[in-house]
Amino acid sequence: MKTMTGYDMMETLRNTSEWLGATARAMASYPALAPIPNPALTLMAAWGEVAERSFSRMVVKPDWGIRTVTGADGTDLVVETAVVARRPFCDLVHFRVEGREPMARRVLLVAPMSGHYATLCRSTVASLLPDCELYVTDWRNARDIPVSEGKFDVEDFTLTLVDFIRHLGPDIHVIAICQPAPLTLVAGAWLAEHEPEAQPRSMTLIGGPIDPAAKPTEVTDFGDSVTMGQLERLFIERVGFKYPGVGRLVYPGLLQLSSFIAMNRERHTEAFMNQILAVAQGTAGDHDQHNRFYDEYLAVMDMTAEFYLSTVERIFKDREVARNVFTIEGQPVDIGRIDRTAVIVVEGEKDDISAPGQCKAALDLLTGLPEEMKGYYLEPNAGHYGIFAGSSWRKNIRPYVLDFLDRAGKSQDAESKPAGRRKASVVSSSAGSGAMPDSVPV
Repeated sequence: MKTMTGYDMMETLRNTSEWLGATARAMASYPALAPIPNPALTLMAAWGEVAERSFSRMVVKPDWGIRTVTGADGTDLVVETAVVARRPFCDLVHFRVEGREPMARRVLLVAPMSGHYATLCRSTVASLLPDCELYVTDWRNARDIPVSEGKFDVEDFTLTLVDFIRHLGPDIHVIAICQPAPLTLVAGAWLAEHEPEAQPRSMTLIGGPIDPAAKPTEVTDFGDSVTMGQLERLFIERVGFKYPGVGRLVYPGLLQLSSFIAMNRERHTEAFMNQILAVAQGTAGDHDQHNRFYDEYLAVMDMTAEFYLSTVERIFKDREVARNVFTIEGQPVDIGRIDRTAVIVVEGEKDDISAPGQCKAALDLLTGLPEEMKGYYLEPNAGHYGIFAGSSWRKNIRPYVLDFLDRAGKSQDAESKPAGRRKASVVSSSAGSGAMPDSVPV
């Protein structure tokens, strides 16, 4: 039987490392030692500063840090976040821009729940805010959720998305990044079958594992190489006494972080060595590139055990979404029932987490959707993070997505008119060119 020992041991090691870093920085910074020209003291203080900051960030939820957005007239408008729907495992956050009329494009950004907080999509949010009325799923850290709130698995995740889409209304556009892409597709199918009038206007699926077998990666190979029993024994712990979720079975964030770092150990080691030298030389800054990246990267959250295990078993091993046999509370959900929600898929040519083809598989499942309401875009030379952040997203993908949202909105508006009803044509498929299509057939 799982106890809290393993979880508390990891937290104890983290606490101790943070304390050692703070102690080293303080001891090497005593004024009495200043007259001693010993570079070892400078390096000791630098190591302590980097270690203290790194280990302290592991249990802190980052702030969104989006203060203003530029208005149409060039003025800076204040951005405030407000929770518009609160659920035990997720808050629906609205990024409200003061002094601006509500935007025509209403977007629900479904952030990944895969070890990091929703703030991992900060740059995506910041880039969409000037042009969209934006809502984001802000998943809560499982360690902070009491056991009395019950379980949370892939079915609960899907029904939470259904709840949020229903709450926001049928004129909402849904953008799912990575991990939630298959479950977002299922949520759209559930609405199509049970509440067809509540289907969202569009869904944009970015780099998600719809069919992990379409092109295997290290992630899929790992899932295939271990049994569910091994995963449970190796990665599942009970939350310790320090947090409100004491006793809850989770995949701890600290354990996830060790796996993330192990995948690129040499690169991370070099980055921290360079940062220690930069601090010692006085060239580092509180908001330099290293700290901006690692303040977010090191901030990890626990996932409920049932969500992690059901994701591995049902999405990766059994490929329930890829085979269109996913069920919710024993009832099958047919993705082919989606008939009025335009869908596009975005992939990166060099994505080593969700390789090209995995997300594109969604288009073949949409048998009830006209081909002209489907679209595909492959960004050349883009990795996983590049398809929702960075220059590839800003220069190519974001304009493509915004154009798609506008076309989907216009098509739905035309469909809703009693007269002049026509078949909607939303977007043409792109086989990977970096440019937007010049024309769209109607």
